[in-house]
Amino acid sequence: MNTVVHSLNNSLNLARLNNIRKCASTAKSIRQPRRWTKVSIGALAILGAGGTAYYYSIENQERRKMKVLVGGVGRFLRSLYIGMSLSIDYKWTLYGLVGDEYDKAAKPVHTRAAQRILEGCLKNGGLYIKLGQGLVSFNHMLPKEYIDVLVVLQDKALPRKSDEVRQLFLEDFKMLPEEMFQSFESEAISAASIAQVHKAVTHEGQEVAVKVQYIDLQDRFHGDIKTVDILLYLIGLMHEKFDFSWVLKDLAHTLESELDFENEGRNGEKCARDLKHLDYLYVPTIHWNKTSKRVLTAEWIDGIKISDLDGIKKMGLSIKDINHKLCKCFADQIFHSGFVHADPHPGNVYVRKSEQSGKAELVLLDHGLYDYLKPNQRKSLCQLYKAIVLKDEANMVKYSNELGVKESDSLIFCEIIVLRPINPATVGVHGAMTSLEEKYVQTMAMKHFDKIMDVIKAVPRSMLLLIRNLNTIRAISRIHGHPVDRHYIMGKSAIDGLYKDENRTSFLDKIKSIWSRWVFDYKLQRESFQLWAQRRLLRVLIYFGFVPNFEKLESKYEQQMVERMA
Repeated sequence: MNTVVHSLNNSLNLARLNNIRKCASTAKSIRQPRRWTKVSIGALAILGAGGTAYYYSIENQERRKMKVLVGGVGRFLRSLYIGMSLSIDYKWTLYGLVGDEYDKAAKPVHTRAAQRILEGCLKNGGLYIKLGQGLVSFNHMLPKEYIDVLVVLQDKALPRKSDEVRQLFLEDFKMLPEEMFQSFESEAISAASIAQVHKAVTHEGQEVAVKVQYIDLQDRFHGDIKTVDILLYLIGLMHEKFDFSWVLKDLAHTLESELDFENEGRNGEKCARDLKHLDYLYVPTIHWNKTSKRVLTAEWIDGIKISDLDGIKKMGLSIKDINHKLCKCFADQIFHSGFVHADPHPGNVYVRKSEQSGKAELVLLDHGLYDYLKPNQRKSLCQLYKAIVLKDEANMVKYSNELGVKESDSLIFCEIIVLRPINPATVGVHGAMTSLEEKYVQTMAMKHFDKIMDVIKAVPRSMLLLIRNLNTIRAISRIHGHPVDRHYIMGKSAIDGLYKDENRTSFLDKIKSIWSRWVFDYKLQRESFQLWAQRRLLRVLIYFGFVPNFEKLESKYEQQMVERMA
C-alpha cells in the first residue's frame, strides 16, 4: 500500500514539475516579443532623437530643403487624391446621362470639382496657384461653376509667417527688414502665387511695395514641376485627349525665370520703354538697392483693380475709355515689340485717375512672366491678324503657315487667336460674342479638341503665352461688357506693327502705315455701313409686313450659321 501511495506521489510531483516547465516556457515565449517590442521602441526613439538632433544642428537652408522633400510627397499625394476624386465623381454621377438631364446633373459636379481644385491649389501653393490662375483665364471655354469658384486665385494665396520674411532678408541682405526700411508692415497686404507684398517706408520717406518671395519656393520649384509632370502624364494615360505634359516641359524655363525678381524688374523697365508713347500707361519705378532675386522693392501705387467696376464708377472714370486703353497697350506690346506680358489678369492691372488729365491711367504690375516673339514671327502675326479682321482667307492660310500651322487647320488657328467664330461671309470681327457664338466655341472645343491640340503644338512656344495674354484681355473686356471693338483696335495696331523696326521707324514706313490703316478703316467702315443699311431696309420691310419679324429672323439665321460652322 505504501508503495502504491509513494508511486502516486511521484507521479503527481512529476506532473506538477512538467506543468511548471510548460508555464515557464509559455511565460518566456510571451516575454520574448515584449522584449523585442521594447527594443524596437527604443531603437525608434534613438533614431528619432538622433534625427531631431541632426535636424537642429544643420543650417536653416538645409532644414528647409528637408521640409521641402517631405512636403513634396504630401503635395503629390494630395494632388493625386484630388485628381482621382474628380475622375470618379464625374464618371459616377454623369454615367448614362444625356441632354438636359446631363446638363442639370453636371452643374453641382462642376462646383464640387472646382472647390476641390481650389482647396488643392491653396494648400499646395506656388506653381499650383499659377496653374489655377491659368484656368480662370479660359472663362469662355470652362463651365461657369469653375470660374465662379476659382476666380479668387487671381490675387489670393496663403500668406507666410513673418519669421520667414525676416530669415529671407537675412539671407539676401544680411539685415532685417526693420533695419533696411524706416518702417515695415510685417503683415502682408496681399498674397499671390509666388510671393506676398508688404507696405514699407524707406529711410528717405518714400512709400514702397515690397514683394517677398516665399522662402522655400526656389527649393521646391523643380520638385513641383516634376510632380505636376507626373500627374499630367497619368491623366494622359487615363484620358488621351488631355495629355498636356508637353506644355509644361516647354514652359518650365519661362516659369522658372519668373522666380528671378531682378529679371522681373528689368522686364518692367523694358515694358515702360516699349510703351512710352502711351501717356496713360505707367510702370512703377524699381528701387534697385533694395532688390534681390527674391525681393523686389517698387514705388507704392494707390489704385484699384481694373475689374472693380463700382470703384471705377465712383472715381468718375469711363469704362469704355479704360477698356480702349487696355486693348491698345497690350496690342502694341504684341504687334510693335513682340515683348509680351503673359499674366495681365485684373490683379496685375490697376486703374487710377491722372492728376494731369483727370482721365484713367493704367498701371501695369507683376512683370515676371514675359515671352518674346522673334521679329519674323511678330510680322507674320501682324499680317495674320490683319487678314483675320478683313476675312482675307488666302492670307489667313499663308501667314498661319508661316507660324507653323498647316492649311487645313488655319481657320481653327485664326479662331484661337481672336477667341471667337470667324464667318468668312462678312468683313470684320464685330462686337461681343452672342450666346450662340459662345456655345459654338464650347462645342468646337469639345468636338475638335484633338485638332486644337495639334495646332497649339505646331506654333512657336512663345505663342502659348501670347494666347494666354489675348484670352486674359478678352476676359477683362467681358467683365467690362465689351464696350469697345477690341479686334478693330488690335487690327490697327497690327498694321502699324508691320512697318515698325525694333529700333527705328523711317518716314517712308510711317507713310505706308498711314495708307494701310486708311485702307483698313475704309473696308471696315464700308462693311459696317452695308450691315446698317441692310438692317434698316429689313425694318422697313417688316413694318409693311413683307418679311417676318426681324428679331426672329436674325435669331434663326444666327442659329443656322453656328450649326453650319460647327
